[in-house]
Amino acid sequence: MSTASNIARTHTPLRVSLVQGDTRWLNPEANRAYYGRLLGALHGTTDLVILPETFTSGFSNDAIDRAETMEGPTLQWMRERARELDAAVTGSVQLRTDSGVANRLLFVTPDGAVQFYDKRHLFRYAGEHERYSAGRDRLTVEWRGWRICPLVCYDLRFPVFSRNRFDVERKDELDYDLLIYVANWPGVRGHAWRTLLLARAMENLCYVAAVNRVGTDGNGLVYAGDSAVIDYLGNPLSECADMEVVTTTTIFLHELHGHRQRFPAMLDADGFELL
Repeated sequence: MSTASNIARTHTPLRVSLVQGDTRWLNPEANRAYYGRLLGALHGTTDLVILPETFTSGFSNDAIDRAETMEGPTLQWMRERARELDAAVTGSVQLRTDSGVANRLLFVTPDGAVQFYDKRHLFRYAGEHERYSAGRDRLTVEWRGWRICPLVCYDLRFPVFSRNRFDVERKDELDYDLLIYVANWPGVRGHAWRTLLLARAMENLCYVAAVNRVGTDGNGLVYAGDSAVIDYLGNPLSECADMEVVTTTTIFLHELHGHRQRFPAMLDADGFELL
C-alpha cells in the first residue's frame, strides 16, 4: 500500500449504526417491515448499518425449512435499504446453498454488490451443527477506507479465528480495523458476551461493533441486547441496554493507528496457520 493511500485511510471516519431490535419469530416478511421502519431515519447519517444474527426469523432450527436463496426477497430488501441509505447494510439470515443451509452474513453496499461469510462455528449446545452447513473461510471487506471483518455470534468464543494477523513481509497494517459480531445471544450468558467483546477489541488492536437482539423468542429465551461499539483499549463508546434502539457512533482511523504506533503489540505476536 502506498504512503498516499495510507494517509487517505488514516483520515477516514466511519459512522456505525447498531440496530438492536425485537426480531419477530419465524416471520421474514414481518421482520423486513419491522427493521425497515427502524432503518428509516438513518439516511445521510451513517456509513454502516448492522442488524442482528438471523434477523428475518430469530435463531431457530425450525427456520431451516423456510430458508431463502441468494435470489430471495431478503437480499433484495438489503440491496434496496443500502441504496436508499447510501450505506453498507449487514446481518445474517438462513440461506440455502449448494452445500446445505448456512447461517450466512451478508455485507451489501449501495451499488448492489454483495459479499458473504458463512458462520464457521455452529452452536452445538442448541444443535445448530446438526442442521446447518458450516463455513470455513473468514471474510475481510473494504468499505470507505476501512478494513472490516464480520463474524457471527458463537464465533466470538474462538479467539484464534478472530485473530487480527500482522503480515511481517507487508509490514504496513493488520488484517482489519473493525471487527463486527452479529448475534442472538441469550441474556443468561450476557456476562460472557460483554467480557469477550472487550477482550476481542484489546487483543486485536481494533474497534469492535456488536449487535444482539432483544425480547423473548419462540423458544422462551430472553435476550438482553447489550449491543456496543468498543474501542481498541476496551472502552465502550456506545452501549445499549435491553430495549429496542438504533444508535450511531463515529469511529476514527487516525486514533486507531496512533494507538498501534504507541503500542505495537502485533510485532510480538505469534505466527500460526489456521487449518
